[in-house]
Amino acid sequence: MPTLLLRLQGPLQSWGTRSRFDYRDTWPYPTKSGVVGLLAAALGRDRTEDISDLAALRLGVRVDRRGVLKVDYQTAQSVVAADLKRLRDVQSWRYFLSDAAFLVGLEGDRFLLQSLHRALLNPRFPLYLGRKGYLPSPPPYLPDGLRDEPLEEALRRYPYLGKGEPREDLLLALEAPQGRLVYDQPVAPFSQRRFGARYVLEKVLPKEEIPKGPPVWEEAHVD
Repeated sequence: MPTLLLRLQGPLQSWGTRSRFDYRDTWPYPTKSGVVGLLAAALGRDRTEDISDLAALRLGVRVDRRGVLKVDYQTAQSVVAADLKRLRDVQSWRYFLSDAAFLVGLEGDRFLLQSLHRALLNPRFPLYLGRKGYLPSPPPYLPDGLRDEPLEEALRRYPYLGKGEPREDLLLALEAPQGRLVYDQPVAPFSQRRFGARYVLEKVLPKEEIPKGPPVWEEAHVD
């Protein structure tokens, strides 16, 4: 089954799974809901539109650079309270990953993956990495991102996103029948904010097995 690869890299990223009210967490790598949201934006789908075809794709992530976990502490004065009768000051903690890089793979229907590949080249809506304002740099689109390989094989064989070889072993996270439980599976349009559970199997990829980076097409472009 074919796989579509994309690169999620930028100064700031945040992939929340349990964010409530004043606390905004981030998962250590991109979530299914976050990636599906990015793809829906590339296709130009509204938040009320059906995303079941995108949610049915199998997701995998290779962590090429973990980044640094940081928190943005914010305050706001004179915010209207829930009872609408008084004003109060509020605090907010918003966690994010600084300078992280991920290779993301989606396995599924070839026709759908082809349309997504085209959409990532010319996205209809702005793309962001978990939160508006967290912009990707470089773009998620990879010219050779559409692969005739199963998900795990495509993630293992693609060159390292950095230069040369990785400094340490890489984490590989694959959607699987069993593993780590994550509540990030979209089960309805994003306007309804309903998410279900899925399992993720995490593996360690020895750095010696990862082809050196960057990808040939990118190196040629830089020169």
